Parts: sequence; structure tokens; C-alpha cells
Amino acid sequence: MLQSLRDKMQGWPAIIVLGVAVFAMSFFGIEGYFNSHVETFVAKVGKREVSQQQFQDTINRLRQQQRAQLGDQFDPTVFDKPEFKQQIVDELVGQQLLLQANEDLGMRVSDQALRDTIASMPAFQVDGKFNGDMYRAQLAGAGMTPDMYQENVRTSLEGSLLPDAISSSAIIAPADVDRYLDIKLQRRDIRYFVLPPPAPADSQVTDAQVQDYYKAHQADFMNPEQVSLKYVEVNGADLKADTQPTDEDLKKRYQAEISRFGMPEEREVSHILVNVPKNATPAQQKAALEKADKIASEATPADFAKLAQQDSDDLGSKLQGGDLGWLQKGVTNPAFDAAMFSMQKGQISKPVLSDEGYHIIYLRDVRSGQTKPFEQVRDELLKEATSGERDRVYNDTAGKMTDLTSQNPGSLEPAAQALHLAIQQTPLFGREGGQGIAANPKVIAAAFSNDVLASGNNSTLINLGKNDSVVVRVDKHVPASAKPIAEVHDTIAKKILDQRVAEAAHQKADVLVQRLGKGEDIVAIAQAEHADLQTANQVQRVPQPGQNVPQPVLTEAFKTPHPTADGKPQYASVALDRGTYAVLALDKVEGGDLSKLTADERQQLYRQMVQAYGGVETQGFVDMLKAKTKIEIARDRM
Repeated sequence: MLQSLRDKMQGWPAIIVLGVAVFAMSFFGIEGYFNSHVETFVAKVGKREVSQQQFQDTINRLRQQQRAQLGDQFDPTVFDKPEFKQQIVDELVGQQLLLQANEDLGMRVSDQALRDTIASMPAFQVDGKFNGDMYRAQLAGAGMTPDMYQENVRTSLEGSLLPDAISSSAIIAPADVDRYLDIKLQRRDIRYFVLPPPAPADSQVTDAQVQDYYKAHQADFMNPEQVSLKYVEVNGADLKADTQPTDEDLKKRYQAEISRFGMPEEREVSHILVNVPKNATPAQQKAALEKADKIASEATPADFAKLAQQDSDDLGSKLQGGDLGWLQKGVTNPAFDAAMFSMQKGQISKPVLSDEGYHIIYLRDVRSGQTKPFEQVRDELLKEATSGERDRVYNDTAGKMTDLTSQNPGSLEPAAQALHLAIQQTPLFGREGGQGIAANPKVIAAAFSNDVLASGNNSTLINLGKNDSVVVRVDKHVPASAKPIAEVHDTIAKKILDQRVAEAAHQKADVLVQRLGKGEDIVAIAQAEHADLQTANQVQRVPQPGQNVPQPVLTEAFKTPHPTADGKPQYASVALDRGTYAVLALDKVEGGDLSKLTADERQQLYRQMVQAYGGVETQGFVDMLKAKTKIEIARDRM
């Protein structure tokens, strides 16, 4: 066969075939080789992408916020649910759509707005004023440079440009506010009584009835599926660094990274801004420059603050006499930056053009940069070096454990022996989790995954936290099983009786409501039923102090139609807890008393309504953008 092929692949036929093959490779094979690309986005919105890092950072930030707010009530499993992850992706997609719309509409955050926002943040202030030292210290502690942080703030501000613009265009008339307040503060007069639990028509529960209920509700009477795990844990806190750095090592590190310990030069400045409108005409630009030149020619250090209060268009600094505080390189826009660092102390600049307009800059003082001595930062360097070495040991050990447990998927022994780590064990636990590592959602998911539970393999490396990870495998598996009927017989009998009581109470309440609707007296009916008739006047939707009406009764009271035109009450039955029912009479409805509201309260409500209307309109705008934009969601990367 091979010889036959060789014989046929000679002469011009072979040349043609080879030419076709080369042509195909050049247009398909080689192009595919050079253009190979592995997609990593979680969502692609037009040409913009939501990266896995953005997605994970958002979830981590929300997790930290929820943990801080809820404390012991915090439920980490929420963050692993597909519907929650989809909600996060939808919000990130909406952000990308708004950012793209900003670009299309030419909307941007000015350097001045960015600087004012950062300067107003309490975290960077000392005695109510922006402090450069505090700013740098806070960013260094978070592992960020000023450029990185400013970009994050700018992106955040850009995300609110369109929503703010849409909200500001919302029109809420005073009549709309009054109508809402009238409904929200509406008051109702009610009477109600709670029916005593009636005796069921049949108080006997047979074994056959228990058996039928047991079969119909089998899922309610199951012993849950459980597993116990064996696991090997690598915890950086338990690992020892191979070496301890000497003072000589630390000094070398200090010299290599000395720029970290320098305090950059700062300049204390004030400015006067002459605004130049966007898309300004040549005449407007000329007028602004002439005004700026005039101010600069008249300004002196002694009266600069007065001129700023009088002539500056920068509302953020105008009232402080143009004071911008201590600034370092990179905080302001490039033109302002260049001018500020080319000046001498006490000098007032000529007009400097930026995106906002013309600045007249007054350099009030200069603070030279300083470098902290080695002795002052030695402990910090030692901590970093030790931590770095421990991180290296952890990463090396975790990497080896990953290799060994994947090479031997049916056992943890090889990895444990090679790395001198103990094989530990958990008690049995179900899908709701257990104690120790069994409380971790990632461990629970791995324990009940097909690969670990059904196939009997080791899990992949599971990250429990910084420098802490485990590999698990199933030790014991107890399948879900039905509880014996004898074990749950009494429980089922009680459930059946409770259902009969609830049904009897419901029927009784409905009959009484019908009788009341036909004109019988509620006082007489309540007495006949040996129930206490309660009266509650002027109740509101939100319970007020001293308003002790059961919440189901209150909710139903505001669902019940208004009394009839001739003033006859409306009646309703209300389901309470544990199968009990109440009978409700709605006697009177009054609108909210708007005279008790202060101007500030009305204004606050107005702002809330504008925000709510703006939120709805913004979502509508985002939905419109979604309909016009190609959006891809990679659910397998969520």
C-alpha cells in the first residue's frame, strides 16, 4: 500500500496536490497558529470585556461588605449560587454599556472633578483637610499607586455620569409628591378578632391515613445524604521559612527599593480658575484668556485669596481662597502639574490652560522629599522578607501537593508522605455543610461533585484563604434514605390534625365574613365565638409606636377595598400563624395628613422619588442599549 502511494505521488500530480496542501495550510493552519487566542472574559459587551478578575473582585468586595454588615447572620453560600453570580454579571454588563455610552456621547470626568472627589474623602483627611501623607500611606497600605487609585475612582465616577444626568432630568411635580404621601401616610380604622382554634370534624388519624401522607410527602421524611472526608491541608502559618534574612540582606533590599521609602516633594498651592466652556468659540476662548491675563497681572501673594473668592470658577476651592493644599506630582492634570513644579516659592504663574479652563497658580510653599533611614524601616523589611519567604515555601508546597494528588488521584498517602503532612478527617456532614473545613462552600461543592463523590478521585486544590488550601477525597458516603414510618408516625399524625384544624378555621372565618357582609353585627358574632374584638384606629402601613396590630392583619387591612359609599364596613378573613384565622372589618379610610410634614421632609421625599424615577429610567436606558449591543456571557467562567 505504501509503495503504491509512493509510486502515484510522482510528477506533476504530486506537485498539484502539494501546492493545494501548502495553500490550505497558509490560509488556515498557519493563520490559526499565529492567531490562536484563548478567551478569558466572563462577559463581552460589544468590543468591551468584563474580565474574570473584575468579576471576582466585585464578588469579593460584596462578600466583605455583607460579612461586615451581617456578622453572625452572614451566609457565604449565597455567593456561590448561579442566580447571584448572574446578577453580578448583569450589573457589570450594565456598567460597560454605560461606559461605552459615555464615550459615544463624549461624556467624561474632568481632572478637576476627580481631584475634588479624592480630596473630599474622609480617609485622606486630617482635621477636615486633604493630607498628602495620609493619602500616600492609605494607598501604600492597599498596595496601590496614585495612578492606579485615580483610575479606579475615575471609572467609578464615569459609571454614574449618565445615571446622574438621567436622574436630574426626571420631572416630579408637587402633585406627584402629594399623591404618593397621601397613599403612604393613609390611615385606616379597623376592628378584628382572632378565632379560637376549632376542633377538627374528625380527630381520629388512622394508620392508613398516615401511610398515605407518608407516601405523598416522602421527600419531607428523608435522612439526608452525607459524606465524611479525608484531607491534606497546606497552611502557610504552619510552614517554616528555610532561611532568615540577615541585616546585610535587609540592607541590600533597602538599597534596591530605596525609592519606596522616599517622601516625594510636595507643593502647597492655591489657584484661580477661569472656566472655558466645552466646544467654546474662538471669541469665548479669547475672552477667557483676556480675563485670566488680567487677573494674573493684578494678583499678588497678599490679595490672592481675596481674588480667588471673587473671580474663581472652581466652586470646590473658591470659598477657601483657592487653597488646594499640599500636592505631589501626578495628582493634577499634566499642564497644571508641569507649571506647578517649574515655579519658585512665592511665584504666581501666567494663565495655564487645562481641560477646565485657565488656571492662575500661586505656589505658597515647597516641602522637599525625604528618605526614611534603614533603622526606621528595618522591621518592615524583615516582615516583608520573612513573609515573602513563607509565601515562597507555601507556593512550592501547594504546587507539589497539586502535582502529587493529581498523579495519584485515588489516594492522599503519596502526597502526605512526601510533604510530611498529616491526613485529617471530618465527621459526616450533608449538603448544608458541617464543622471546620466542611463549613466552606468550596469544600462542600467539591465533596458532592461527580468527580470526587461518584468517581472517587481526589479534588483539585481548594483555596480556603490566603496561604491556606486543601485537597479532599471522600472517606465515607451515606446515601439519602427514607426514615422508617414508625419513626415519623406521630409527627405525621399531628401534621394531619393541624391541617384539619387550619381548614376548619379557614372555612369558619369565610362563613363569618359572609354573614357580616349580609348585615350581621360584628360585636355579636365576636361574642358568640368567645373572641375579643379589638379596635385599632388611625393605623398606618408602617407600624407606629403603640400600634400592636398583628402584621398579617395590618397587611390585609391595606388590601381590603374602601368602605361602601354609604359607610358600611368591608370584611375579610386573615390567615395568621399556626393555622389560626382572624376576621377583619375595615371601617374608615383617611388620606395622609400632609400638614404635619416639614419642608425638609418633603424635600427629602422629593429627592428619593427623583432617585427612584431616575433608577427606573436608567434601567430602561440600559435595557435599550442591551437590545442594540451584541453581548456574550461565558457562564462556565463565572
